Amino acid sequence: MKVVLGVGGGIAAYKAALLLRLFTESGHDVTVVPTEAALRFVGEPTWAALSAKPVHTDVWSAVEQVAHVRLGQNADLVVVAPATADLLARAAAGLAGDLLTNVLLTARCPVVFAPAMHTEMWDHPATQANVSTLIERGAHVIPPASGRLTGADAGRGRLPDPEAIFAICEHLLAKSAAPATAVASDRGDYAGVRVLITAGGTREPLDPVRFLGNRSSGKQGYAVAARAAARGAHVRVVSANVALPAPAGVEVTAVGTALEMQASVRADLGWADVVVMAAAVADFRPAAYVESKIKKTHDPADPEAAPVIELVRNPDILAGLVAERGDASTPVIVGFAAETGEPGRSVLALGAEKLARKGCDLLVVNEVGVDKTFGLDDNTVHILRRDGQPGIQAGPASKAVIADAILDAARDVRLGSLAT
Repeated sequence: MKVVLGVGGGIAAYKAALLLRLFTESGHDVTVVPTEAALRFVGEPTWAALSAKPVHTDVWSAVEQVAHVRLGQNADLVVVAPATADLLARAAAGLAGDLLTNVLLTARCPVVFAPAMHTEMWDHPATQANVSTLIERGAHVIPPASGRLTGADAGRGRLPDPEAIFAICEHLLAKSAAPATAVASDRGDYAGVRVLITAGGTREPLDPVRFLGNRSSGKQGYAVAARAAARGAHVRVVSANVALPAPAGVEVTAVGTALEMQASVRADLGWADVVVMAAAVADFRPAAYVESKIKKTHDPADPEAAPVIELVRNPDILAGLVAERGDASTPVIVGFAAETGEPGRSVLALGAEKLARKGCDLLVVNEVGVDKTFGLDDNTVHILRRDGQPGIQAGPASKAVIADAILDAARDVRLGSLAT
């Protein structure tokens, strides 16, 4: 398929060369359109050699081909990586001062921006307003990663790994290539939809220094939030103990415990059209919180001196939401089942039992454990439906691709409910 790779003038431009290689090795026809500033970081010969095509930055080259119009008109996908603060601003304002901004104005295919800049530039209200404008117009904005930036700086603003950008682009290209009757384009399909997401893992304090918790990183929930926002949704995230930057254009409420999460989600239930319960919620909490650190015995030979921690059951937030919704079809409720399997019963069988027990519309089932799912960037899930329609397997793929599969399924359930 025909891909236009726009390259902004940031230090991360060298990573775009790796992204270009991923596209060409997958058989795509790639035209690289850098800005003049981008050529200060990676020169024209590199782009031409890797793409096997001439490289231009202005509208005066290849005038006879009307390249400033044809490139955007003929593209199946336009991806800009890195997208600098300046380039995002020019795109949001609809300026057309060079070849790349002309392409962005003429493109009617999916457009992906992968921002990269220093943290202060990304967090600036002007940049956030420009990102929101682009998302409202149907563009897909991949939130920047956190990590080492230029020089000694570190923080949010790092270009996502080329493999992660490529996975999102491949997903969009696959949707574009599918028959219109089979798979609708996801561009703007969540425009105006209100999506409430839980993410991370709750922690139940034992004393001032200890807690009962789990291994959840929140990556899958945040991926759902980022993709929902990119598809036009108004997104709120109830985030439990997550060390991740908030996706662009997403409201985040931080909580710690299961009870705090329950209160926050219930407060927003009437607001939401779709609820995605991706958080790992502790099933139990200590019956009593100890105000000072619990001390161990000084006599290791005395087993009776070990403290006994009494646990009580936490509320079932997912089942409670389903009960509170009652017979209404809104919001669509998506549950998660993190299972390890057990003798005689597979992860999928346990998931099917949980779906019947919880009564949610969709259940995302995945196998978890040490070195499985938690904290990783890839995932494989089964999405089960309560209405008896066949479930699907998504993955192995990046959590962004998994997020789109979850959102697709929730959209289909919601549209079916609205139709009836």
